[in-house]
Amino acid sequence: MQRREFLKQSGLLAAGAAAFTSLDAFAAPHKLIKPFGVQLYSARDILPKDPKGVMTELAKMGYQQFESYSGPKGFLWGMEAKEAKSFLDGLGVKMVSTHFDFGSAAKSDDVLKKQIEMAQGAGLTYLFCPYIGAQKSWDAWKKIADNFNRVGEEVAKAGLKFGYHNHDYSFRPLEGKLPQEYLLENTDPKHVSFELDLCWIDVAGVNTAEHLKKYGKRYVACHIKDYNKENGRPVQNDLGKGSVDFKKTLSDARKAGIKLFIVEQEEYPTKSPLESLKNDAEYMKTLSV
Repeated sequence: MQRREFLKQSGLLAAGAAAFTSLDAFAAPHKLIKPFGVQLYSARDILPKDPKGVMTELAKMGYQQFESYSGPKGFLWGMEAKEAKSFLDGLGVKMVSTHFDFGSAAKSDDVLKKQIEMAQGAGLTYLFCPYIGAQKSWDAWKKIADNFNRVGEEVAKAGLKFGYHNHDYSFRPLEGKLPQEYLLENTDPKHVSFELDLCWIDVAGVNTAEHLKKYGKRYVACHIKDYNKENGRPVQNDLGKGSVDFKKTLSDARKAGIKLFIVEQEEYPTKSPLESLKNDAEYMKTLSV
């Protein structure tokens, strides 16, 4: 009887363990974010003086993707497209995107064509409009959306992708509606993508998780930056030292389908941008979401 009872209990335990294992298999495991990149604007105070040297240092820190911006010598920093691609290949880094002078490109087909050709030659995928400023009327926002669609179509014809990077102003209501939602709803998904700045949506007081549930499919990239509020204004800090819950926020971003995770820092608690960016890279290497 003792042996029979033992076998019965063992069978129940085994069945329970199997069921637990089966259920556990459906739980999404936490994963590191790999690769992660950096917006070169984070090093704007030192990058123009030594672009290759600064980019080399960033690659050593563990950043495997770069997002550039339009500096004094353009987003390739004075290099020809093939030279830039060869240099970055040697670092083991891919320049996946850039913020570019959307205003000039929207006004001039020649300027837009040149920007596209440079991006193509250097192996970029995305051209992002970095800033447009708050608009005072819905007519103005409609013109922005129309320009996004028009420029986005031209960029798509060249095999690249166009997108818009938000600040807090597009998440602040105008007559009861968010301009960001207007842009999302009035631009062609085939031609216009979006890059979500996880700091600025939070600063504006919008629930990031709820926003991504509704519009997540339109976002292809995100900016990762941390901040604290001091005297009612946001002050940026090194990653993990501010108020943003990155485990949850980046988990939501990943579930929404965002593929590019780009660190950006506009203010530094340390004396050196590179010191802060090194701290950020170390944080990203261990962040499991």
